[in-house]
Amino acid sequence: MKENLKLALIVSLFSLIGVPIFFLILSITTENWKFFLFSLAPALTAGLTGLLLTLQRMRQTKQVNMR
Repeated sequence: MKENLKLALIVSLFSLIGVPIFFLILSITTENWKFFLFSLAPALTAGLTGLLLTLQRMRQTKQVNMR
C-alpha cells in the first residue's frame, strides 16, 4: 500500500493553520470570541500531532531510500 505523505502534510497544515483562521473570521463576524478561543486547543493538538507524525514518516522513508 502506497502512503500519500503529501496529502497527510497538507491536511495537517490545514488543521494547524486553516481551522483557526476559519474560526477567527467567524469570531470577527459574530463578535463572539469564544468560537476562536475554543478552537485553538483542538486545532493545535490535531495539527501538531499530524505534522510531527508526517514529518517523522517522511524522514524514515527518505533514510530507507538512501540506503
